[in-house]
Amino acid sequence: MRCSNLANGLQTSPIITLAAEINEKIQRGEKFYNLTIGDFNPKVFPIPEKLKLEIQAAYDASQTNYPGAFGALNLRESVSRFLEGDADLAYTPNDILIASGGRPLIYSAYRAVVNPGEPVIFPVPSWNNDYYTHLSSGKAVILETRAENYFMPTAADIKPHLKDAALIALCSPLNPTGTVLSQDGLAEICDLVLEENRARGKDRKPVYVMFDQIYWLLTFGDTRHHTPVNLRPEMRDYTIFIDGVSKAFAGTGVRVGWAYGPSDIIKKMRTMIAHMGAWAPKPEQVAVGNFLADRAAVDGYLDWFRKEIRSRLEGFYKGFIALKQKGHRVDAIEPQAAMYLTVQLNLAGAVTAEGQRLEHNADVHRYILDEAKVGLVPFSHFGASESSNWYRLSVGTCRLQEVEVIISALDAALNKLKFN
Repeated sequence: MRCSNLANGLQTSPIITLAAEINEKIQRGEKFYNLTIGDFNPKVFPIPEKLKLEIQAAYDASQTNYPGAFGALNLRESVSRFLEGDADLAYTPNDILIASGGRPLIYSAYRAVVNPGEPVIFPVPSWNNDYYTHLSSGKAVILETRAENYFMPTAADIKPHLKDAALIALCSPLNPTGTVLSQDGLAEICDLVLEENRARGKDRKPVYVMFDQIYWLLTFGDTRHHTPVNLRPEMRDYTIFIDGVSKAFAGTGVRVGWAYGPSDIIKKMRTMIAHMGAWAPKPEQVAVGNFLADRAAVDGYLDWFRKEIRSRLEGFYKGFIALKQKGHRVDAIEPQAAMYLTVQLNLAGAVTAEGQRLEHNADVHRYILDEAKVGLVPFSHFGASESSNWYRLSVGTCRLQEVEVIISALDAALNKLKFN
């Protein structure tokens, strides 16, 4: 026992382990299609040219000292204007907190509102809520979601667990599914939260909603993004938003994120960020502020980016439906948002050409890795049960011409399977 109980209880992410294995295959020279990571290949999806030039200019101008505790003023002003214009959300620069991406903001949000042992409600599959609950010493209340609800939690799922909860963690569009909370579904959750907080009164700490909308600018077709505050203005007192440049502008390595919400919570989060030193680099902050202020640059990039992401998602979706129509036991949910496609491999029980039976979903995953040379992430890696046969497919490193090749590789691998 050389470490704390907290450290000993924290497990390595299976997604990181999977990524390391795939990278080893690629480094050995294997032709491999890595659709696992929620990142971008900068050669395929570069950050906006205007943003890159602004970063370079900020370094040339020696903007390399400490940023302010809340973040660079020009960035907070730009975020405030951007939210008002594009999301119909009115938050002043003083309501906005900047940090080095979304992760420290999520961690500080948990720590700001969750006492040890208090319930934290979150759906699975979802990204890292189990780890943040552990790090904040909360009590995980896990809601296993269903395909028929696009893997989104419902008010009915949440209601039995709400009485003593400290936090409900929601993400829409959702990582890993690329699906969104419907207007009615989110409104029902908001009504449930408002009813609970009215019942608690002023003598008890309210239940908060952490609303991660890092993918909100990446919605496709008729899909619409909704927020708690847009649907129920009273939710402003109980909603902590997480946002940033990492996904909508392919800036995963730029490390600029922002949170906004109730002023007393944001101030406590600011103090935690300051003590952690988890500020975004000042040159990047100044650069993102200047970039967001340039509407032509922002709109031009988003138009291109959405088109490129959507074309890949639709290509894979059509490919999986074609495989299904051939009689293969696969399926997919039509893409709604983000950079992810939800796909199903209902292959447990199949026998390979070598006579090996794929007894479990872990065997299926291994078969697709080894035979098709395609990397997908099982929903079980996002907290769902081991019996789930659904997977995340990410297009952030995929070239458009590879879509057909990957579908062909999957077709060939599936053709080798037999069912008794």
